[in-house]
Amino acid sequence: MTRTSRSSYHHGGLRQAVLDAALDVIAAEGPGALSLRDLARRAGVSHAAPAHHFKDRTGLLTALAAEGYALLAEALASAPELRERGVRYVRFAVEHPAHFQVMFQPELLRADDPDLLAARERASVELRAGVAGLTDVPDARTAGIAAWSLAHGFATLLLTHNVTGALGDRDPEEYFRSLTGLLFTGQLPPDQEGKRE
Repeated sequence: MTRTSRSSYHHGGLRQAVLDAALDVIAAEGPGALSLRDLARRAGVSHAAPAHHFKDRTGLLTALAAEGYALLAEALASAPELRERGVRYVRFAVEHPAHFQVMFQPELLRADDPDLLAARERASVELRAGVAGLTDVPDARTAGIAAWSLAHGFATLLLTHNVTGALGDRDPEEYFRSLTGLLFTGQLPPDQEGKRE
């Protein structure tokens, strides 16, 4: 079942309805299962209707990635410092797993799309802003890549259920905070000392 009712299509909502249906398909089956014809069938419209908005499958995936980067930029902007930006990054991946799957697969996207480029740049600015507050790093760019790698890697492992056993019943965001403490200070926060594996 799609996220948007068919009645909204008659009020200009077809584009978003197709995007929402695509997110459902990607979350359930991955980006490889996506086809405009199937999405048109799900929406109850002609097979040509989605192509009117997206031209082709690549256009649709590019629109999803642009939407994802815009959502990520918004999520990061509300975090005060680097560690919390990492937490927001992980939270974004958990709350928007289909966007997350598509955003970082450039072979699926139209690389020169203006909306994608603008949204990606906004997200990059927010990622870099978290590092800008650090005063004790010799190379902010390298520190930024290290921080991004940690957040992105943990989010990916989380979404693919590769850290389920390690997490147990612990909150993923708190676990991520513990990881950053361990890596950057060599110590777990005091409330985590007794929880070592």
